[in-house]
Amino acid sequence: MSGHVAVLGAGSWGTAFAKILADAGRDVTVWARRAPVAESIRTERRNSEYLPDLLLPAGVTATADAAEAITDAEVVVLAVPSQTLRGNLAEWAGHLHPDSTLVSLMKGIELGTTKRMSEVIVETAGVAADRVVVVSGPNLAPEIAAEQPAATVVAGTNSARATLVQSSIRTPYLRPYTNDDVIGCELGGAVKNVIALSYGIATAMGFGDNTRAMLMTRGLAETARLGVALGADPITFAGLAGMGDLVASCSSPLARNRTFGEHLGRGETLEQAQAATRQTAEGVKSCLAIRDLARAHGVEMPITEQVERICHEGMDPRIAVETLMSRTAKPESYE
Repeated sequence: MSGHVAVLGAGSWGTAFAKILADAGRDVTVWARRAPVAESIRTERRNSEYLPDLLLPAGVTATADAAEAITDAEVVVLAVPSQTLRGNLAEWAGHLHPDSTLVSLMKGIELGTTKRMSEVIVETAGVAADRVVVVSGPNLAPEIAAEQPAATVVAGTNSARATLVQSSIRTPYLRPYTNDDVIGCELGGAVKNVIALSYGIATAMGFGDNTRAMLMTRGLAETARLGVALGADPITFAGLAGMGDLVASCSSPLARNRTFGEHLGRGETLEQAQAATRQTAEGVKSCLAIRDLARAHGVEMPITEQVERICHEGMDPRIAVETLMSRTAKPESYE
């Protein structure tokens, strides 16, 4: 096994993550689904589709052949859309080194199975759960690519593998912290996308800071309720992978789920919003899986429920707001 790292996925975050790895001293091979993107990275050190202004370090190369990228890689980073992970990984699994560390950058819950991404990796690749490490937190790719100071969480049940990934991405502009709460970090990353959709919807509808603060705090509350029901540490949701990621995704115009929500809040259909944004807003599909996961565990997630109805049942956002505000009053609680 060589010391190089494979990054499978050449979107904004995959590209920025390749830069981080190279800046931390690792040799990186990026897999791009489209050959022209791989060629652009390899010959021009630029991703022609995502972050085109970023000049990648010399330690980054690229290929359109996944097997070439994966073979003998010490660390394999998975940076594809969450709903495509299972199909892609089924094709790639045979090329993994028996002791490679698998890193998930994905923030979603799988439709149909309601599995977290680490669970999909374990099941599809046939690997032990302690080989999987999750990276989560407020990771807006354009800001990190511009080397603005940021922090992230590296979560894994095997401390040696988590530390390996931590050391592989520590740079003067990115400070990674380790955590053993994989469940909490994954749920924080997945649910914040849904809450960011609601925040974008509210923003486009003209609601002010009180409304938006309510959505963030009560969104965090329903995230924590689900997390605790699934065995997560509630403290995780007060940290970078919980509140930190939620605040960044809701407040930043760079965040694709917030932006997608703004299109819905202006009355556009799901198809119109998709055409306008041209990027994957993970919360749109994940809200279905998160709703199903919550119902299966008897957890109330009223904001998630209304986002799902807006996205997939055609509910008017104004009706969704009325529904949320007319719910039976309860004591403020995370339980």
